[in-house]
Amino acid sequence: MTNKIITRFAPSPTGFLHIGGARTALFNWVFAKKHGGEMLLRIEDTDRARYSEEAKRAIEEGLKWLGLDWGGEAVSQYQRRDRHREIAHELVEKGLAYKCYCSAEELSEMRARAREAGLPPRYDGRWRDADPALAPEGVAPSIRIKVPTSGTIVVHDHVQGDVTFECANLDDFIILRSDGSPTYMLAVVVDDHDMNVTHIIRGDDHLTNAARQIVIFNAMQWDVPQMTHVPLIHGPDGAKLSKRHGAMGVDAYRKMGYLPAAVRNYLARLGWSHGDDEFFSTEQMIEWFSLEGLNKGASRFDFAKLENLNGQHIREEKPAYLFTTMVELAEELGNYSDKAGLLAHKETVISALPELQPRAKTVLELITLAQFIYAERPLPIEEKASKHLNENTRAMLIEIIALLEIHANWEAASLQQLVRDFGEQKELKLGKVAQPMRVALTGRTVSPGVFEVMELLGKSESLERLKDQAVHP
Repeated sequence: MTNKIITRFAPSPTGFLHIGGARTALFNWVFAKKHGGEMLLRIEDTDRARYSEEAKRAIEEGLKWLGLDWGGEAVSQYQRRDRHREIAHELVEKGLAYKCYCSAEELSEMRARAREAGLPPRYDGRWRDADPALAPEGVAPSIRIKVPTSGTIVVHDHVQGDVTFECANLDDFIILRSDGSPTYMLAVVVDDHDMNVTHIIRGDDHLTNAARQIVIFNAMQWDVPQMTHVPLIHGPDGAKLSKRHGAMGVDAYRKMGYLPAAVRNYLARLGWSHGDDEFFSTEQMIEWFSLEGLNKGASRFDFAKLENLNGQHIREEKPAYLFTTMVELAEELGNYSDKAGLLAHKETVISALPELQPRAKTVLELITLAQFIYAERPLPIEEKASKHLNENTRAMLIEIIALLEIHANWEAASLQQLVRDFGEQKELKLGKVAQPMRVALTGRTVSPGVFEVMELLGKSESLERLKDQAVHP
């Protein structure tokens, strides 16, 4: 094994990169970054019946969107099947594995007898020490590894501690099928060895697999990578995470307007902690991360927490980056009018973003909040906002328009003072005057400060929008 820390993320390309897989990738990535190592990507595509090229692309694109890079090209497990077969036959030659000629019917009978006896279904080892001369003609054998008949296999785990498995409870499992295809157990061990993987970080549903894989590592006299099996993610109700909880592809989170940094931040907190810190940058996460900080209990996915964290990251982000993200999302969702409007008013939108950022929890909300900048006149008025425009408020707007038309200083502070003075003369609080103005200027009840909006839009556009609602609604 190398001195360099090497982790691996090894998804099966049968579907999208779901949130649990994304967290596994993140933990492998951040641990490698922390120690100056690298994460490798291995596509475990031996199950050709379920293999999907589209799923493989979705996984790679999901990782790229999350900002989780990997070393070199992605490794195809299927393309390494000759190497896996080579190791299986080497184990047979060493007397550490053997050919099994059991038929499917014989294996079914074994399982049935075990169930009748109240025992777990397992292979009875009948070909383990059988004379090879007894091999039936014309029958392609599978290859089974010889699991020690006594003693224990101990998985030394950074989260679970030392987990002991009795060898007597592990049967001689198949490492090469009768059709010559390697099993998952064999392929994983050979690939981890050949890729110089030093640390395996994965879900605790693989803990039992770890014991069987250690059998193969030991048989080949290969170093066993350090192992970390992380509890799975549950829904808010404590049940297994499902689509109703948020078990969607990473792509769905992108389309909902979440930032990669926020998703990284939130996923890190699902199963790992650094004191009471909830909000942190990726740089801080790399600095703080340790396997010892991983939790032993299952974590619960909570959309509200993710959304709040996303809002925090939006507030901290640079406007130029957010603008690019808004344009990309608008195109992704097919909102081409929004994309065109954003690009046509780029500088105005970017200058408005510091006012918009505190009001948004997602990039989608940012796009919605920015629409007033490039909306076509006359602006559509939201239903809940229309109540602020009535006969009285329209009459008030006409008076304000007259004052604004002769007002020379079109800066937010000066405009606010003008409207404040107007309100005092009419014995009206500032909000009673500003809210109808906001609705006329943006079509909504929520926007940046109304006077900042006027400064952004400029004098001509602001006056025309006010007149649209006051003079000829």
